[in-house]
Amino acid sequence: MEVFDQEAFDQYVEEQRERYLEELRRFCGQPSISTTGEGMKEMAKMVAKRLSGLGAKPRFITVGDSYPYVYAEIGEGKRTLLIYNHYDVQPAHREDGWTHDPFDPVIHDGRLYARGVADNKANLLFRIQAVEAYLAVHGRLPLRVRFLIEGEEEIGSPHLSRFVKSHADLIQADGCIWEGGRTGHNGNPVLHLGLRGILYVELSIQADQREMHSSWANIVENPALHLEERLRQALQTLTDEEGRLALNGLEAPPPSQEDLALLETIPFNPATVQVEHGVTLRPGLSGMEALRRVLFEPSCNICGLGAGYTGPGIKTVIPNRAVAKVDFRLPFGLTPDEVETCLRRHLQAHGFEEIQVRRLAALHPARSSPDAAIVRTVRDAVRTVYGVEPTIYPLMPASGPMYTLCQAQDIPAVTFGTGYPGDNTHAANENIRLKDYFQALRCFGRILDRFASLEDQSIAPGE
Repeated sequence: MEVFDQEAFDQYVEEQRERYLEELRRFCGQPSISTTGEGMKEMAKMVAKRLSGLGAKPRFITVGDSYPYVYAEIGEGKRTLLIYNHYDVQPAHREDGWTHDPFDPVIHDGRLYARGVADNKANLLFRIQAVEAYLAVHGRLPLRVRFLIEGEEEIGSPHLSRFVKSHADLIQADGCIWEGGRTGHNGNPVLHLGLRGILYVELSIQADQREMHSSWANIVENPALHLEERLRQALQTLTDEEGRLALNGLEAPPPSQEDLALLETIPFNPATVQVEHGVTLRPGLSGMEALRRVLFEPSCNICGLGAGYTGPGIKTVIPNRAVAKVDFRLPFGLTPDEVETCLRRHLQAHGFEEIQVRRLAALHPARSSPDAAIVRTVRDAVRTVYGVEPTIYPLMPASGPMYTLCQAQDIPAVTFGTGYPGDNTHAANENIRLKDYFQALRCFGRILDRFASLEDQSIAPGE
């Protein structure tokens, strides 16, 4: 096998720096909001055109009424690498707190500001550019690379499971690079070996009377306060005084010794999180204990609570219903079905039979072994290119469809990308640091080569 020329690869990337940066600006300048549909077709075409520029033959695949999945593969070899990304982004408006039009990318002080640049267009594009650079330097890829780029990640990937069932042959791979990735506060790349699961439900309670015109309010009793208070009482039983989930019969498996050993290597400071996000943390938590709770205990969060109409404009009614939206984050070892079953039993046991439970979204937790070939590959590439040891998290606190696409198909996955702690993902003035972008791009060339040659160049676990 031809020896990878990191110097030539880096030189090519540097020569293409302005072109690559302009491509990133164009990608971020194209709105692609899956919640509304704005710009989605245009963005899918833009991604497909860029993949065509590699010499791949991209395909648009739809499942039911889904936005198109963009699929392409290129290269040949003993190993296959799956690259998963998404081209949709969160909604954004100038009045949300942006200092400029969120779809008019601005470069300032070494950062590029635009909606979707951190989540997920920079990660999407630098991986494509890395493949291009590898081909330019070596003429061919030493492995098969499969790109799967969806347009529904920001709305819960509702069609991904059907896509996997219908097109399982397209995603088979020896490893996957997941869509996210960032550096930590210390500047070292962070690798996540999985994601927490999630169960998102709507709890509702309804009065016997019908919703009525508010002109009858002089003589008709308004049940809004009673209904909301009843919901509050039920919600208060879901957690204990320390904020831990308190559903009878639900127990998460304890972290393994391997997991605890990983936690010891993570430089996590609760005070930093408190200052960075402007929040108040529960008192008395050490970094180790905070990480243990976030990664290995289920959580319960009230996303919204109210009675009657609270949307925009005017609706003059006497309401008859109160609703709470609640999410449960699940560590590895718990499933959404288990939690939902325990939740229903819990409400019955505590006398809240009248409260209805409706599942709105659910994702299984996902986890890969730190000894998986793709994990060892990325770890080695980071050491070589960054000159530091990556920080390895057993799980990402957030959730996503990794299990459906990867672990359920026996494909190990790991994150590696270009975000950083101040990138404002999903918030106003989302951004990346350009130095992180090009460093990740250079490292990805090493990942491609190292994964292809792993059997020939053994990497011992923990080497």
